[in-house]
Amino acid sequence: MMQRILPRSTQHALLPAELDDESLIAAIPESTLAESCKLVAEAGRRRLDAAVPALATLCRSFAGFGTRHMISEQTAAIEALAIIGGREAAHAVAEMIERAVVQGPGLQVAVSAAVRLGSVLSREALCQMLRHAEPRIRADACRCTRPLPELILLLIELLDDLDQGAAMSAACTLGRMGRVEARDNLKRLLRDHPSEEAIDATSSIANEECAVLLGRIARSGSVLADTALASLESIDHPRAVAIAAAIQRLRSSGQP
Repeated sequence: MMQRILPRSTQHALLPAELDDESLIAAIPESTLAESCKLVAEAGRRRLDAAVPALATLCRSFAGFGTRHMISEQTAAIEALAIIGGREAAHAVAEMIERAVVQGPGLQVAVSAAVRLGSVLSREALCQMLRHAEPRIRADACRCTRPLPELILLLIELLDDLDQGAAMSAACTLGRMGRVEARDNLKRLLRDHPSEEAIDATSSIANEECAVLLGRIARSGSVLADTALASLESIDHPRAVAIAAAIQRLRSSGQP
């Protein structure tokens, strides 16, 4: 089937929402600076899988730029890829990171999208990002990290990161890997800054003190209560089993 490409004058005359899918995708690589963000946003809104190659091409056209300032066209294209989702979009974002298509402030957007998409990044790229000067990139890189020896060592180092977000992310990732080195950090998170991520990460390395902390959250009546109770019920520890059973009895009796 021959690809339908609208003349430039027609593209200018129409709003992105008025283009059919094929014409919208064809317009993206050739769009002007003024058009790009609107076109890619519409592709994302429609969740067009077929737009992934065009969005990746648009991002590559800005390779080498953006070391100091965010490039809005790249940012919009990456956000559209994250919304579209799927294996092809995940691979496209991983390739942008690996080949340094996105740099500077744009790298944070790309790494965040990689987390959402579950992109698989190389050991070398992850090592660089776990050591990156930007704390948000270190934090998101933790969420992309696989249990490889060199990467685990870097995650353990990040437990003492001066940035709380990076240290928390490292602890949660290590917890999900079953690494007890993260236990003290996770206990502090459960006590002071509980979250679904911290609760989930604690399950596989929980000891008696962790069970008590999870029990407090489960009895708190907060939005995390059910998550904490589910975590307790998944822990193979006598204290966790006892606390979970006690909370279930309280709930069944209607007591606060």
